[in-house]
Amino acid sequence: MHRIKTAFRVTVFLIFGALFHYVLPQHDVVQITSTEVIRTDFSSYNRLFYAQADSGAVEQPTRDLRLINTNKKKTFLLGFIPRETTGVMVYRNEDTGWIWPPYFKFDSSDLQAEAANVARGDEWAVVTHYGWRIRWASVYPNAVAVRTVSGPDVTIIPWFNIVFFVLLIVGLAFIRAMWRQFRERAVDPLLDSAGHRVDEVQASVAARKGRISRWLDTWRSKK
Repeated sequence: MHRIKTAFRVTVFLIFGALFHYVLPQHDVVQITSTEVIRTDFSSYNRLFYAQADSGAVEQPTRDLRLINTNKKKTFLLGFIPRETTGVMVYRNEDTGWIWPPYFKFDSSDLQAEAANVARGDEWAVVTHYGWRIRWASVYPNAVAVRTVSGPDVTIIPWFNIVFFVLLIVGLAFIRAMWRQFRERAVDPLLDSAGHRVDEVQASVAARKGRISRWLDTWRSKK
């Protein structure tokens, strides 16, 4: 039973960890090399990872997809430790609208123009994005913001993620404290009362069995 509980907790932790890693904003230091628009046919494998069509457009099985091509500075530990090497990274650029995840992005055309303007120079930029790059399924992270920086060694502190996890821990601690109070005041007394009732019933059954046994003993003694 203990192993089942441990496996369940690990599974829940991995599911929520993957969800947060996909949805929460990440910041990559890159050099934008080019921008392009390609025609994309979505399949059952990758349709889940794409947002909706641009605001005001009709959703179709196939549509244009804006891409931002970059050289990304590689990192360790989800971006906290920079490395000296770079590698290619491709981002998609599409509206999220009012749907999940709640970035409320409606300016994909403007962002594509900003990325194209950065690509004309030799500047380094920070691309804020969410999502994963899955090459075998043609899935790209979705860029939500682009801003230029002084160089590749700039330090990016993920303030939003830090505040989010601090509030999440505080909220979980508050819910746990409320549950413990509710259990002490309502659940535990109810369980104790039920346990006492079970003990009383068992004691009553044992007393009845004892009386029946003594009555049978009186008949056995007569024989």
